[in-house]
Amino acid sequence: MSVDAIGGILGNQDTSVGKNSNINEQDFIKLFVNQLQYQDPMQPMDNSQFLTQLAQFVGIQQQQETVQGLNNLLSLSANGQAVGLLNQNVAFTGNSGTSTIGAVSAIQFSSSGVTLSVTTSGGNVVTGVKPSQITQITP
Repeated sequence: MSVDAIGGILGNQDTSVGKNSNINEQDFIKLFVNQLQYQDPMQPMDNSQFLTQLAQFVGIQQQQETVQGLNNLLSLSANGQAVGLLNQNVAFTGNSGTSTIGAVSAIQFSSSGVTLSVTTSGGNVVTGVKPSQITQITP
């Protein structure tokens, strides 16, 4: 079976959500206190405005947690797909641009992503093959 871009998901996982991209409860409270401190005393914020802001904050927080959960699920799915490649014959394009055929003999999982070890028909083991380099899978 021919596959055009198997590594599109496996090899290019985006983990750009940083630690400081989340607003937490403390940040919300600081913003809220500052807003109360500097509001016009003749036109204070009413309860409905406060509840609206609180609901928006809770909604944003839940969306951030959902995104994190989906990223974890995507990572688990990519790992599962990589495990499915074990003992499969694959063709891949190496860093030099040459096409190589062999069987996936090992999988390495790291924080930078998944890499494969492929054993060629000549017995050579090519390590560090990214799933995005695979061009064909044959059972």
